[in-house]
Amino acid sequence: MTTILEVNGLEKRFGGVVAAQNIGVNVSAGETIGIIGANGAGKTTFVNMVTGHLAPSAGTIKFLGANIVGLPPRHITELGLCRSFQVPQVFLSESVFDNVLMAYGIAEESGFGMLRSLRNKERDARVRRHLASYQIAEHEETAASALSQGIRKLLDIAMATVRKPQLLMLDEPTSGISVEEKFDLMDVIMAALREKQTTVMFIEHDMEIVQRHVARVLAFSQGEIICDAPTAKAMVDPKVVEFVLGQEYHVGIRSDA
Repeated sequence: MTTILEVNGLEKRFGGVVAAQNIGVNVSAGETIGIIGANGAGKTTFVNMVTGHLAPSAGTIKFLGANIVGLPPRHITELGLCRSFQVPQVFLSESVFDNVLMAYGIAEESGFGMLRSLRNKERDARVRRHLASYQIAEHEETAASALSQGIRKLLDIAMATVRKPQLLMLDEPTSGISVEEKFDLMDVIMAALREKQTTVMFIEHDMEIVQRHVARVLAFSQGEIICDAPTAKAMVDPKVVEFVLGQEYHVGIRSDA
């Protein structure tokens, strides 16, 4: 399989505080990877560095063979490496349709402009197909402010994927979602991304979600990757049990649930 992301010797220091160190990982096209670890373990720091939102103190990051260290997030996105955030980045006053329409306008360098100027028959059809793939077409006229948290998350990820990224990094996609909703939510997200053949890495605290959707796990502790293994093997790795599962979770159920 083709390697699309190569990370070597990645470090991040804030003064004397080490937030990440000795991070090395290769990601192949088509993989689904879960990123796990206790709060403060370095998961989001890693994602922020890879996506250009945080400059590493040392190390290299190559995407599709090109060095992306120092590139602004927008340029990295244009290369095909996109991300979502814990809090959905949507335009609350606009409808679901118009949110995705504006995402297409930005992706195609039409800018925000007047919404009317962004509309044409072909683009409108693409927006509706995209909404359908995330099962939110029925909400197209609803303002984002009126959506449930789960539907808002789907809208956010739909907007992040209008560019058809080769790699999508999700920061806790089920954060703030009820137990009743989150499994269906992830089923929809992962089905849409499989359909688009998108390589996926996501941070997740629920081990049942991880086991259900990923083939490989990166486990973080104290800013380092302590395990990089197939999911079943990672779940019984002694370091993962000690520093991740034993601290905050047990398989399938959060200890603070």
